[in-house]
Amino acid sequence: MTYTTRPSAPGTAQPGTVPADTVPPGTIQPGALPPTGAQQPDQPWAAEVPVEPAAPAPDAAPARPRKPRDPFFDNTKYLAILLVVAGHSLANLQNVPLAKGLYIFIYMFHMPLFIVITGYFSRNWTFSGGKARKLITNVGVPYVVFEFAYSIYDWLAGRNELEISLLNPYYLTWFLCALFLWRLSTPVWQQIRWPLAVALVFSLLSYMSDLGGTFDIHRVVGLLPFYVLGLCLKPEHFELLKKPVARPIGFVVLAVGLGCSYLVMNHMSRDWIFWKHPHFELGVGNFAGTVMRLGMFVSATVLVAAFLAIVPRRQYWFTQLGAATLYAYLLHGFVTRLLNFTGWWGAEWMHTPLGVFAVIAGAVVVGTFLCSKPVVRCMSWALEPKMTWVFTPLRRPRSRG
Repeated sequence: MTYTTRPSAPGTAQPGTVPADTVPPGTIQPGALPPTGAQQPDQPWAAEVPVEPAAPAPDAAPARPRKPRDPFFDNTKYLAILLVVAGHSLANLQNVPLAKGLYIFIYMFHMPLFIVITGYFSRNWTFSGGKARKLITNVGVPYVVFEFAYSIYDWLAGRNELEISLLNPYYLTWFLCALFLWRLSTPVWQQIRWPLAVALVFSLLSYMSDLGGTFDIHRVVGLLPFYVLGLCLKPEHFELLKKPVARPIGFVVLAVGLGCSYLVMNHMSRDWIFWKHPHFELGVGNFAGTVMRLGMFVSATVLVAAFLAIVPRRQYWFTQLGAATLYAYLLHGFVTRLLNFTGWWGAEWMHTPLGVFAVIAGAVVVGTFLCSKPVVRCMSWALEPKMTWVFTPLRRPRSRG
């Protein structure tokens, strides 16, 4: 079958929580070091799967109780996925100044936010059998499933010839492809002296030439510093953002960021915020492009910190929804694309300030529903498949006798 190159979807997140390896604390054997404490899932958008505690051995010390999930991070993921859904919904309303300014503001930091949190919960990722298998089932398999699903969906809508290419991520699936590659690189960043500086240099250099579209490589390398930043963060860094004094500062910074978005929205190309175009495609030289990218990295990092500072710390009705943001991320695209295919985005009432607020409200409802338990139960076969039949015991090279 011959495949053709697909056009880029307008205004797509070029980003979600956002997946989650849940590692239950093991039994403490005599003479072994105790575990350092339970971790939040290192795939921060996936649903937490309850694990039956193993019965301790007769002569073993009792297992340490599992530390409950920190509601702060689940609240962060839930609110962040609402930004993603709202951003994709505003993409088709940018003839309205209100929508255009909000769109640029959201896209400046919503994907860096997800990537930083993902990196933070990937700090303990290794090539051990259990983690490698979860990387395949919770990231690799959903990538393949939704690459097929979106391609066929697009084709059935009569938009393109049928094209299914796992090397050319379609629409939202680029993030799963990037996450897979970032996770594989984690042990490297954990062992070099200046990981963030090295990642930033690679990122800036990547925009100086055309790397092609395979695996959406410009985004993979370009957004890498946010993942490595997450790897470098420690719990005490987040504790600083949870202090009472940080919240009003966070609101002020976000308000200033929103105001700046409105000031620059008619003076910069939208393509900058997608993190996927080399300098020559943006019509700038390498020096000016590098300065712009550095400014965007700083701006995005400041906005991410400001957003984290205003996130609620306590348990709320929506907190548990933050464990399933991958569902909302991958599924909401079918809704936004349907509205695009059917021409509903052209409705005149949407292209007004009131219409913009109505669309945002609809995005919040859709995003919330897609994180709910009924959706998780219906779609877990695609996003969190068991697939134990695929794996074999770890193969090791035979030692030479």
